[in-house]
Amino acid sequence: MPQLVSKKIAVLVSGGGTNLQALIDNQGNINGTIDIVISNKKDAYGLERARLNNIDALYINQKDYESAEAFNAEIISELTRRNIDLVVLAGYLKILSKDFINCFKNRIINIHPSLIPSFCGKGFYGLKVHEEAIKYGVKISGATVHFVDEDADTGSIILQDTVKIDDDETAESLQKKVLQIEHKLLPEAVRLFCEGKLHIENRKVIVK
Repeated sequence: MPQLVSKKIAVLVSGGGTNLQALIDNQGNINGTIDIVISNKKDAYGLERARLNNIDALYINQKDYESAEAFNAEIISELTRRNIDLVVLAGYLKILSKDFINCFKNRIINIHPSLIPSFCGKGFYGLKVHEEAIKYGVKISGATVHFVDEDADTGSIILQDTVKIDDDETAESLQKKVLQIEHKLLPEAVRLFCEGKLHIENRKVIVK
């Protein structure tokens, strides 16, 4: 078999970056390296996690640009300059432009804290996802890793896993449960991508 070329990965974060940490901790199992971490928040702890692990960390402030498109264009330029193969959204709370998605088509993945297509889409992030799951009365929830397309949380699903919702569950306790499986799913999805094992047929992702 031909030797797999190591992939260059960029991770976009807006907050604490626990999923970024899971990727950092699993780099030994992934045929790729995290080349840069970018955040739209100056005080995002994800940037500090990058620095602590000798990974380039870059803060890009949307207020410095005349439009969301120009802001996205700056990120595209940085990623293109670095020859990034895979973009991972790990708690990144900005909408990507169409140009961004087209430039990295089927090379952007996101982690979402529910079983898509439930409790997802515009406005569903953070604790709100878990609050709505509990309010609805579902018995299980979970996490989904998916490719990113032009709409919110509608791209092809790569991996999913579940957690049980107890009768006395709170949004905070459910969030902790789901984070535990997020920290397993995201590195596994990145590993599969970097080994060339993810194939999209129609909208279904087949692992080969």
